[in-house]
Amino acid sequence: MSATDTEALELPADDGTVDLSVVIPAYDEEHRLGPTLDAVTRYLSENQGHWGSWEIVVADDGSTDGTRDVVSAHADARIRLITSPRNRGKGNALRIGVAASRGRRVLVTDADLAAPIEELEKLDKALSEGNSAAIGSRSVPGAVIGERQHPVRQLLGRAGNLLIRRAALPGIRDTQCGFKLFEGDRAREAFAASRIDGWGIDVEVLRHLHRADLRIAEVPVHWSHQPGSKVRTLDYPRVLAELIVLRARALRPADLFAILLFLLMAMALYSGRLFDPNHRYLPDSLQDQNQWEWFFAVTAHNLAHLHNPLFSDLQGFPDGVNLMANTVMLGVTVPFAPLTLLAGPAVALSTAMTLGLAATGVAWYWLIRKRVVRHRPAAFLGASLAAFAPPMVSHANAHPNFVILFMIPLIIDRALRLCEGDGRVVRDGVVLGLMATYQIFLGEEPLLLSTIGLVLFAGAYAVVRRDVAKRAWRPLLKGLGVAAAVCLPLVAYALTWQFSGPQSYKSILHGDNAGNSPLALLSFAERSLVAGSAERANALSLNPTEQNAFYGWPLVALAFAIVVRLWERALVKALAVTAVGAALLSLGPRFRIPMTDEVYPGPWALPAKIPLFESVIEGRVAMVCAPALGMLLALALERLAATRERGAQYLGLLGVCLALLPLIPAPLKTVERPVTPAFFTDGTWKSYVRTGESLVTVPLPDSGYAEQLHWQEQAGLGFSMPGGYFNGPYGKDRIGIYGAAPRYTSQLLRDVRYTGVIPEIGENWRAQAKRDLAYWKAGALVVAPQPNDDRLRRAVTELVGRDGKWVDGVWVWDLHKGT
Repeated sequence: MSATDTEALELPADDGTVDLSVVIPAYDEEHRLGPTLDAVTRYLSENQGHWGSWEIVVADDGSTDGTRDVVSAHADARIRLITSPRNRGKGNALRIGVAASRGRRVLVTDADLAAPIEELEKLDKALSEGNSAAIGSRSVPGAVIGERQHPVRQLLGRAGNLLIRRAALPGIRDTQCGFKLFEGDRAREAFAASRIDGWGIDVEVLRHLHRADLRIAEVPVHWSHQPGSKVRTLDYPRVLAELIVLRARALRPADLFAILLFLLMAMALYSGRLFDPNHRYLPDSLQDQNQWEWFFAVTAHNLAHLHNPLFSDLQGFPDGVNLMANTVMLGVTVPFAPLTLLAGPAVALSTAMTLGLAATGVAWYWLIRKRVVRHRPAAFLGASLAAFAPPMVSHANAHPNFVILFMIPLIIDRALRLCEGDGRVVRDGVVLGLMATYQIFLGEEPLLLSTIGLVLFAGAYAVVRRDVAKRAWRPLLKGLGVAAAVCLPLVAYALTWQFSGPQSYKSILHGDNAGNSPLALLSFAERSLVAGSAERANALSLNPTEQNAFYGWPLVALAFAIVVRLWERALVKALAVTAVGAALLSLGPRFRIPMTDEVYPGPWALPAKIPLFESVIEGRVAMVCAPALGMLLALALERLAATRERGAQYLGLLGVCLALLPLIPAPLKTVERPVTPAFFTDGTWKSYVRTGESLVTVPLPDSGYAEQLHWQEQAGLGFSMPGGYFNGPYGKDRIGIYGAAPRYTSQLLRDVRYTGVIPEIGENWRAQAKRDLAYWKAGALVVAPQPNDDRLRRAVTELVGRDGKWVDGVWVWDLHKGT
């Protein structure tokens, strides 16, 4: 070889480095690899003056064909073969190939050369502009697509890229194009740190660079689909699984520990029911556990039988129940339908509430860590207060829609993104619209309450930071408009059904004043581990499921001290206004000064008559205080952790402990569940109920006694029944009430059950009972063992004109002719 030839080859430097390494992963590529090697060597040789010294590293991932022979047969000594003893995936091939590279720059390209090697100049130019990586993209303006993939592959690829942007790499549209140029040392460091063996390696490497704050340029390239692709249909879910693993690995041990603690806290709270949900009942739920288990059961039943998920006539027969108007939580009951069908509604409800409460804590932790403080223990305690505050513990007895709130922190974060106006207003607006849509199917009232809190916060922050408000209002309004344009069409049918469909109602009445007493804000909840008093808490609340305040005077005092100490911060001022504003609104349309007879109009009097607001239990607005107080607590703890004054630190931590200790909840109370009569569990009821008929349980189920819903579930939802525990219309004005519209016979039987007094029953009552039973299309009446069951039996006997028959644990009156 002459000296001239040696110069033309641009031999590696003395330390073995070259200017450019081209790494090609290969598995069973004997037919496509040869032309690719020819094209790359020809291009680099013809442009030697531009690219300098170069090498090609073929990383064979355990091929079973003649791939290695193709490389060995090539005459150019600058082509090297690196082999793996067995096939492990593209990620493994790239990892060993890049590790063996020596280039100052490293190009990674697929063996099919779908992006022509000539596109390298575009990547090189981008890398020369200060980027650490330049990646070929099929999704940015300027990209040219020649031969396209199959439409299904295109759809799957776009969905995958969208998911990758959301979960791992915001701002990068196409991570999977196999044509990427890196700074050599950065590439070797990133690939060495990778652990994924499959197609997800691209995401992992780019995420490594992104987390190191290194610049990544996305460059439009010419790309054409090549036959013989190694990507199979099942590889798409594998990439999804790898993405989930990648996200899990990205969590720091402290974050994983926080997630575990939230799960353990939720499990401890529900420990009495969690391990035997079919036989344990939360007595403080009153009848709501029966109701919610029925919601889970009927949703699964409707889906399994392809019925309308927004309606059912299994309760309230024959009129039925508007499920959308009853917070059936399709966002939970639908995905949990398989578990409901497999293990039963009790297991599904228990699992959903436990996991939902834990997920809510994690979501608040994520938001506080991202937006409020960087100190992880401070964020954890703040999130714990937001998710496990006394109002949330009270609702944990009965109301999954006020326990499963993990979407609320995500919605808040997306709204704050809109305020930042970073050029992605449309995208963030679309995401916000989708989030709001899902939250509507989780619970509309929590979304409304959260909106109240956000308005209070935004108004206060705009006053103290007018410069921020001036920059934020345009992108915020534009984003909210986009969100509304996305959300409203998606929920239009469901909301139309809710407000105008069968068994819809105008508003639900909760009494003249369902607001909080000022004392409720300062007192301790019933489930407080060290300071709880059921008598005191119940005297200041509607019932055990509606203890909507009860933050305790120590926490209120601590929050006041935090606000005074950190008043200079705009965030603290806004949080203080949010908490105080929500507390005042929760007092209701009027409130009484404690220990006096003085009654004054409350702030809630203004929105009380507005549609939607008129159905809100105004005391629940105090729940908005929980995340605001949690964030104030997190700010204070971060400040304490940073101070060098030990005395102030100890004093501050002592105050925090004294404020939080009374809020630690005891596990929710549970009792043994009543045994369901065999009449329902062994199918005996089938002999008494024909198609189109109902089974009348005496008394009819209502908000005071709804065990009949559990019996119906145990019977596989095989029969309909009149009455029930749901929200439905009453009268010509369609005012919302709890349960079915009362009828004379149902009221009589209800009174007998609760008072034990049987009125004089004559022909008028018997005629009315006949009309009511005909309206209910009753096939039989049933009296099960319960308080005053002997009186109920006598009353039914007098109404029907004959005694019932004892069958499998219940008294039965068969109403068919000839019986």
